[in-house]
Amino acid sequence: MRSANYILSASALVAATLALAAPPSPKVSFGQPIAEADLALWNIDIDTKTGAGLPAGSGTAAAGKAVYDGKCIACHGAEAKGGAMFGTMVGGIGSFTTDTRVLTPGSMYPYAPVLYDYVYRAMPLDNPQTLTPDEVYAVSAYLLHLNGLIGLNDVLDAKSMTALKMPNRDGFIPDDRPDTKAPRCMKDCK
Repeated sequence: MRSANYILSASALVAATLALAAPPSPKVSFGQPIAEADLALWNIDIDTKTGAGLPAGSGTAAAGKAVYDGKCIACHGAEAKGGAMFGTMVGGIGSFTTDTRVLTPGSMYPYAPVLYDYVYRAMPLDNPQTLTPDEVYAVSAYLLHLNGLIGLNDVLDAKSMTALKMPNRDGFIPDDRPDTKAPRCMKDCK
C-alpha cells in the first residue's frame, strides 16, 4: 500500500511538472486572420541608407514652405530656426568636427531618406502620419533648401533624395563590434 502511495505521489508530481513545463495553448475563438493587404498598411519602413520603401510622389522647397507654414511653424518656428518647442533645424553643417555640435538635418543625417522617414512617422507631433507623401517630400525639400543643400525649385522624390550626398555622410564610424553582426550570445559564448 505504501509503495502504491509513492507511485501515485510520484505520478502526480510528474504530471504537475509537465503541466508547468508546457502550458496548454490557449483556445482563442475570436478575431480573424489578417490579410496581406491589411499588413501592407503597416509596412511603412524606409531603408534610410538606400531609400528602399520611399513612396511615389515629389515636392519642392517652394511647395514645402506652404506645408511647413501651415503644419510645422508653431513648434519649429519661422524658417525652421527654432520655435516654442524645438530648436533650430537649420545650419550646423561642419559643426560635428567641433566641440559645439549643432544638431540639424543638414549637419547630422548621413542620408537624406532619414529625413523623409522621420517626418513621415513622427510629424506633426500632434497628428503623426497624416502628411501625404507629396507633403513629406515638400517639407523635406524645404528643410534641405534652408540648409543650403538643394535649390528652391529642385524636385525631391525617391530618386533625387537617395542620390543627395549629405554633408556628414562620412562622419560616422561603422559599428563593427561582433555583437552587431550576429545575434547576441546568451550562453556558452566565445
